[in-house]
Amino acid sequence: MKHKDYFRDFSRYTSLNVLGMIGLSCYILADTFFISKALGAAGLTALNLAIPVYNFINGCGLMIGMGGGTRYSILKGQENDEAADQAFTVSALLTLLIAAVFFALGLFASGPLIRLLGADSEVYEMSRIYLQVILLFAPMFMMNNLLLCFVRNDGAPQRSMAAMIGGSLSNVVLDYVFMFPLGMGIFGAVFATGLAPVISMGILSPFFMQKKNRFRLRVKAYSMAGWLRQAGYILSSGLPSLITEVSSGIVIIVFNAVILRLQGNTGVAAYGVIANLSLVVIAIYTGIAQGVQPLMSSAHGTGEGSRVRIYLRYALLTMLLVSAAIYVCVFFGAGGIASVFNSERNALLQSIAETGLRIYFAGCVFAGFNIILSVFFTSTENVLPAHIISLLRGFFIIIPAAFLLSAAFGMTGVWCAFPLTELLVSAIGAAVYLQQEKSVLRSAP
Repeated sequence: MKHKDYFRDFSRYTSLNVLGMIGLSCYILADTFFISKALGAAGLTALNLAIPVYNFINGCGLMIGMGGGTRYSILKGQENDEAADQAFTVSALLTLLIAAVFFALGLFASGPLIRLLGADSEVYEMSRIYLQVILLFAPMFMMNNLLLCFVRNDGAPQRSMAAMIGGSLSNVVLDYVFMFPLGMGIFGAVFATGLAPVISMGILSPFFMQKKNRFRLRVKAYSMAGWLRQAGYILSSGLPSLITEVSSGIVIIVFNAVILRLQGNTGVAAYGVIANLSLVVIAIYTGIAQGVQPLMSSAHGTGEGSRVRIYLRYALLTMLLVSAAIYVCVFFGAGGIASVFNSERNALLQSIAETGLRIYFAGCVFAGFNIILSVFFTSTENVLPAHIISLLRGFFIIIPAAFLLSAAFGMTGVWCAFPLTELLVSAIGAAVYLQQEKSVLRSAP
């Protein structure tokens, strides 16, 4: 295969997946927009307090989907069809088990959980409703993530992209219908979000009904050791995806607590604009990474290390171009972006959001580098560096940075925590990658 063929495959997989991920991320962005119009700053605060739980749900779905999909692609490259089907079967069982936990929390613990996340009497009921419905739809979100990842790794990125975009567009339309003509308030917003993965799976269903999928549920008896070994591979490979999503939720929780102390509910509402817009930007990088992952995993499975690195270069160059375009748009359009979500024309919210957008999004290029590098390590069955990158950017640097910088510089320090963290982690990730490349060159004959 020549380089132009590599680039053709890269362009097809990543462009389709980026479009799909943008669509998927618009689940929450659509909620942000319509809630800001219908319910104002209080609604934005309620949404931002509840949304970290969505990150946890989505992260668990991606962990199993990405981990299982990576394992499946490598095994298919090695022509081990039985083990590849076992990877799908174990992934499906793991999805059902974890989703059941979230569903139970929705039934019995949404009230105490939302108080733990910081909801006061002003926003408690709206936050509780949003949180409860999100938890009850957790099985749909997670199963949708699982199927999207496996369909993409099964050579059908177009179908995966169509499902993601179709689900997202339905969410936008239903958000408007439920919140405005029907007047269903915040329940309408979250119900529309919960229906989106159901519609997405409906779009995927012909792929299975027409038996185009090469992965199957195999119910034959495997040894317990075989099940556990396969589950270990899946969870280990998918852990960076979980950490990336879960850390986003934890960062939102930490930032909410810090900002509540500094600027109250208005500050949290302003941060809600930034956090939810950043979900779309991170989704673009995730789309590039998830799009190139099947190609890298397949090349690794057949022992073509040089092709893996070609795909990595394509992904990083694409990320750099996208990052430059995003930051130019955010820097010069911060005022307009903030005003779209500021229906009450709150001057304080506008000022906080404008400043935050310009500082916070300076870290996007480094975040994109970290996400792609982490998926590269995972795709080549080198999960330890991926775990290190994910843990550093998700927990061990950004949380202390948020407290320390906010104590020293107030809200400016809060906004600086994200770009500083991503910069430091990207330097560490680059050093690990270069060291490993030198080891490969030294060991080459």
